[in-house]
Amino acid sequence: QVQLMDSGGNSVQAVESLRLSCAASGFSFGTYCMGWFRQASGKDLQAVATIYTADGTTYFTDSVLGRFTISQDNANNAVYLQMNNVQPEDTAMYYCAASNKCWVGYLPVDDDGYDYWGRGTQVTVSS
Repeated sequence: QVQLMDSGGNSVQAVESLRLSCAASGFSFGTYCMGWFRQASGKDLQAVATIYTADGTTYFTDSVLGRFTISQDNANNAVYLQMNNVQPEDTAMYYCAASNKCWVGYLPVDDDGYDYWGRGTQVTVSS
């Protein structure tokens, strides 16, 4: 049974840093794509960053390039989202997601490409 436990959300000030964690279980971690998505109040779900755990290929949405990084820990079946220089527009519920519909050269970046989801962790950034 696939389980994703996302955590690390908090209320912070602009330009501070935050690290979100996603603990995964129930599947072969090194063959899946993992992603972080976010949904701000009144807005659609948006892909923030994704990673193919088999080869480390990553994707970032433009608004977080240079500020956020995604990393994996195969020994602990975990994925992290390091958020630096956060801004008020980063305020959202952040969700960890997993997919086995990925391979070398293809990394899904839409939410419909992911089958498994965490419950979410809230990030609030004040100016």
